[in-house]
Amino acid sequence: MKSASGRLTFNLMEFVGYRLRQFRTGYSGGKGISQEALAKAVGVSTNTISRWETATYKPTVDDLQKLALFFERSIVEFFPKYEALTTVEEHVDALARKARKLPGEVVKQLYEYVEFLEYVHGDRDDSEARRLMRKTKKAKKTKLSGKRKAAGT
Repeated sequence: MKSASGRLTFNLMEFVGYRLRQFRTGYSGGKGISQEALAKAVGVSTNTISRWETATYKPTVDDLQKLALFFERSIVEFFPKYEALTTVEEHVDALARKARKLPGEVVKQLYEYVEFLEYVHGDRDDSEARRLMRKTKKAKKTKLSGKRKAAGT
């Protein structure tokens, strides 16, 4: 979802609940801990843990501190990293920076894949998509015949 500023947005409390659920289910080397046992350890009701995980209730900073101490994690780990809040334009810029480091043939393939995605999402006409599909099928046939020749069949 995008805000008026163009930034990707999400519900912060849902993220905190998601992280809490991750920490709880991954506790003790992946064995997990029940909501009931966690509730007892941090001094709240079992329903409260469930409601935090579903973002029905908002944990206080004190609650998060207790949880962080229990899980032996930083309280910061309950919150998203800044990178999760980047705009689409920032993602495109990052993609372009990474693409510049790739070999030319890979960049060409990446470009063709983007063209194909444009078609799939309705931003290209059918004739262009058919050309790309033929090219893809031809490349697969060439690759397969090359493997057969190498195998001696």
